Amino acid sequence: MASSTARTESRDRSAEQDVARRLLDSAAKLSYDPVVEVDWDTPLDKDFHGASPEWSTLYSTAYWQELTDAQRKELTRQEAASVASTGIWFEMILQQMVLRDIYAKDPTSPRFQWALTEIADECRHSIMFARGAAKLGAPAYRPRRAAVELGRVFKTVAFGEAAYAAILVAEEVLDVMQRDWMRDERVVPFVRTINNIHVVEESRHMKFARDETRKRLRHAGPLRRHLNALVIAIASYVIVTSMVNRDVYAHAGLDTRRAVDEARTNEHHRSLMRSSCSGLMEFLASARLLTGPALFFYKRAHLI
Repeated sequence: MASSTARTESRDRSAEQDVARRLLDSAAKLSYDPVVEVDWDTPLDKDFHGASPEWSTLYSTAYWQELTDAQRKELTRQEAASVASTGIWFEMILQQMVLRDIYAKDPTSPRFQWALTEIADECRHSIMFARGAAKLGAPAYRPRRAAVELGRVFKTVAFGEAAYAAILVAEEVLDVMQRDWMRDERVVPFVRTINNIHVVEESRHMKFARDETRKRLRHAGPLRRHLNALVIAIASYVIVTSMVNRDVYAHAGLDTRRAVDEARTNEHHRSLMRSSCSGLMEFLASARLLTGPALFFYKRAHLI
């Protein structure tokens, strides 16, 4: 029995290293340098949106119908910049969690080397997002103080499946919306390039996060699974509700109070978020991470 278990564990480790080698090979063949790939020099063309208008938090509301075309475009540019700023915030959390996870592990391992490759990708992405937000004419949007402090705690204490599944949630939500934006000719070209780079490179990160989540849950007992399911759900709620800062409305020249009220009850945007997360929810269900308490937070975030 013991030898059978040892053989199974050896096969699992071998399969995990194979995944890491394939990811490293993919990164070597298909990675981008945003400094070169993105057109940073051409002035911002305000005839373009910053994101697909259907993804705006106000799209389909009465307020949206009252906005001029120029106001709608400015709003989507500010919202895209806010999403980018939130992405930077979470990528900084991600990098610290991954570094902590691989600390003192075998540096000759493909999984160790892939983890460092992912961190390098995230560093480039954060700089790319920062430059993109600045070019969109946006200020430095930051999550609410409570979210920042919760993030500080999460990056310090989260481990195993809680860390990797939360990483997956953030990446999956961004991935779906950015796939729409990168194909939309109404979106300003340099933002489309940024989205394309992020989608291509994050596909590898999502593969790794899914693999790590399954691996860490392999021997998890019911108590650990239920506890981490709740932690992941709370982290997901904080991430998703922090994506669009309420200050975007003032910077777009809108009435903040009215905009916040209409965005909060925008069923179109809620439906878009739910449909975009269907694959993610299927994965979490397959990993038995959709417990009752966890579902409460996913429903509050309109992810399910």
